[in-house]
Amino acid sequence: MSATMPAPFSHRALKWTLAGALGLALLYLVLRIHMAGQPMWALGLLLLAGTGFHVYLSDRTFAYRYLFPGVAGMLVFVVFPLLYTAQIGFTNYSSAHLLSYERARGYLLEQHTPDESKLMAYTVHAAGDEFRLLLQPAGGQADTRAYTTPPLALRTAQDLKVPLQPHDGASLGPALPLKGVIRHRDALMQLTLQHPDGSALQYAGLREFAPLRAVWQPQPDGSLVQAESGERYAPNFDTGFFESARGEPLLPGFKVGVGLANYARMVGDADFRGPFLSIFVWTVVFAALSVVTTLVVGMTLAVLLNWEALKFRTTYRTLLFLPYAVPAFISILVFKGLFNQNFGEINAILDALFGIRPAWIADPLLAKAMILIVNTWLGYPYIMVLCTGLLKAIPSGLYEASAIAGASPWTNFAKITAPLIIKPLTPVLIHVFAFNFNNLVLITLLTKGRPDFLNTKVPAGTTDILVSYTYRIAFQDSGQNFGLAAAISTLIFFMVAGMSLLSLKATRAAAAAAR
Repeated sequence: MSATMPAPFSHRALKWTLAGALGLALLYLVLRIHMAGQPMWALGLLLLAGTGFHVYLSDRTFAYRYLFPGVAGMLVFVVFPLLYTAQIGFTNYSSAHLLSYERARGYLLEQHTPDESKLMAYTVHAAGDEFRLLLQPAGGQADTRAYTTPPLALRTAQDLKVPLQPHDGASLGPALPLKGVIRHRDALMQLTLQHPDGSALQYAGLREFAPLRAVWQPQPDGSLVQAESGERYAPNFDTGFFESARGEPLLPGFKVGVGLANYARMVGDADFRGPFLSIFVWTVVFAALSVVTTLVVGMTLAVLLNWEALKFRTTYRTLLFLPYAVPAFISILVFKGLFNQNFGEINAILDALFGIRPAWIADPLLAKAMILIVNTWLGYPYIMVLCTGLLKAIPSGLYEASAIAGASPWTNFAKITAPLIIKPLTPVLIHVFAFNFNNLVLITLLTKGRPDFLNTKVPAGTTDILVSYTYRIAFQDSGQNFGLAAAISTLIFFMVAGMSLLSLKATRAAAAAAR
């Protein structure tokens, strides 16, 4: 059979039928996204789907069919989040500025308040399987007549306009207790009662219906006027608020572009710059010291366990590897209990031996020391295993020649072991540095960044690293300032990207040296 023979008609028909159905479904999804007010998302989905159809339906792009899923996944899960985060960094997006201008304005215009002068108290009465409402003026009104509704089913998901009619004085039976009214509250909230004078009464509470008045009146220039006081609030596209003439903001605010303001704040705002720079320096120092301590402990243990005369080496190696086998968050929480100032075992031992109880959490320097101790415990097994493998690759003849020359163990380590281990280990050490640069789990579980700096605009801790500081700004105790957090996240990305490039260069250099 020829390799170029066309597929049977039934196969081609099935292929184009499925492609057409999928295309229509995607076009419908694109249309819904566009109608939801997200034109850029709709355009992105349309471009991605169109490219996919072209790749899989055209014979000229056959070679790209295996690459497209990976490229599409990278665009959706890597490039898009990165660009979206960077874009947020140029806005004032925060808990006070969650909405767009149109949605914030619409939210304010939807606010209504009951007209207190026309309140009508109501009671709910059973009428067989249905219910009737009896409404009477709440008091102090000229019209003292009572009104009733026709029998109502009071089912939810019904937006009913019900005419009121004057009550003829006939008994409607006992009124439902408050518990019964609460049971039908959702249905009552959907009723619009048409008063004979033409006004519409809306649900105003468990006991009252009343006409609803708009709180804000829109103006042609885009401003809003408060109906009760007549005060005008104009949109300020610099601050993202509707503001009065006195500068009083109106919540909720709206999202606006602020340019480089978030980045400028990192270096221009003295109250923010001080803690930020301290956290940045500590982040670098913490990552660097973590590399040094884990390297020293891991390499030392690997060299010791490589000593053939040492008995039970396998047992020791297994025991020393256990910290890496235990989930990190469990070890961190265990150490948090051990370092407790009042009840921890570490302070109990120090108190018994030296009569001291260090404030591991409250003192900034001791807290940093505690973090390094715990991180060394968590990280040394990884380096130890790598160094063990590298030691096995060193020719034993080098040590035999060194022994004939009368070299000491330290000379063997300094002249043979360390140089032959460090070069292939360099990319790993850069990776360890980059990992600890973003070690959010350790800081969050152990100290939560505390103790905090004093007198700062944005809460910041002396043990915070950049990623935990960003997390606090975005999600905890800094007003959910997503714009500022996104700017810091973008800065962290470029730092880590630089470290990754450095790691790749070091890897290529190590590979070239090995050849």
